[in-house]
Amino acid sequence: MTTEFDTTSTTLPPAVNRRFCIAPMMEWSDRHCRHLWRLISHHAVLYTEMVTTGALLHADPARFLRYHPTEHPLALQLGGSDPVALAKCSRMAEEWGYDEVNLNCGCPSDRVQNGMIGAILMAHPTKVADCVKAMQDSVSIDVTVKHRIGIDDMDDYAGMAHFVETIAKTGCKTFIVHARKAWLQGLSPKENREVPPLRYDRVYQLKQEFPELEIVINGGLHTLAQCEEQIVQVDGVMVGREAYTNPYLLAEVDQRFYHDHHEIKSRQEIAAQFVEYCQEQMSEGQLLKYMTRHMLGLFQGLPGARRFRRHISENAHKPDAGISVLEDAIGLVNF
Repeated sequence: MTTEFDTTSTTLPPAVNRRFCIAPMMEWSDRHCRHLWRLISHHAVLYTEMVTTGALLHADPARFLRYHPTEHPLALQLGGSDPVALAKCSRMAEEWGYDEVNLNCGCPSDRVQNGMIGAILMAHPTKVADCVKAMQDSVSIDVTVKHRIGIDDMDDYAGMAHFVETIAKTGCKTFIVHARKAWLQGLSPKENREVPPLRYDRVYQLKQEFPELEIVINGGLHTLAQCEEQIVQVDGVMVGREAYTNPYLLAEVDQRFYHDHHEIKSRQEIAAQFVEYCQEQMSEGQLLKYMTRHMLGLFQGLPGARRFRRHISENAHKPDAGISVLEDAIGLVNF
């Protein structure tokens, strides 16, 4: 069984329903993690880790672009600021069958700033508009933008509104807004996710003033109840680290956000299906540790969860680790 998307398909992807999205997270939202999420929710929109245009154009694209066919709806997030390179990479995304390509204008890392990638682009709305236009002209799938409410001293609503309006003139309709500004100097990426205050009101105002745009809100969302409160004000929500540390949060997403009332899987059922996936991947040469690390939060709150995590942490990294390591770990949980 192949685990990569069949690129010979000519079927156009369905429209993406972004009522509930899971954020791109560096070193976390890889294809193994996304598969686990998809076992729990059929409809949540999944985003890849940010992939720079340089990585795609000058390395092995399959390393970054391959994914399991079950992952749809799936978006590729790109990092870059050169319109030509972004257009080429957007075409690659479409050829590989992605449903959306997203431009990162929110990452505050020093490493990406030096390449004019991420949040620093908020200071250059015309450049971003040129990039988005080039991307749109090269593909038929949706091109979207993820950004902050501001950066450094550009922290008023007017600055963000100008950024969005400039890009929206290209025809871009979807903006995913992290409701914190970013400090490009003095704060680490982790601190930039926690220290600047959340300003949901500015995202609400953006939706009110640009009702024709699809506005998805991101930042500080930890429960489905919080997400449902946001949907009253905007078009969709994007959850980040909570989905990683507590993936079973997603168990009721389809019912509460997409009106799909299929039977909710138990954690035990999800674990059993992920064991099958791991076996499949290991038969193709993948190491167990690259998959099990994403499962550590699945049994959060259950008796035996700590024993499960310890067994995985102590054994999955060993060169000869087999599927029995995962099966034995699951057996330590009291369901």
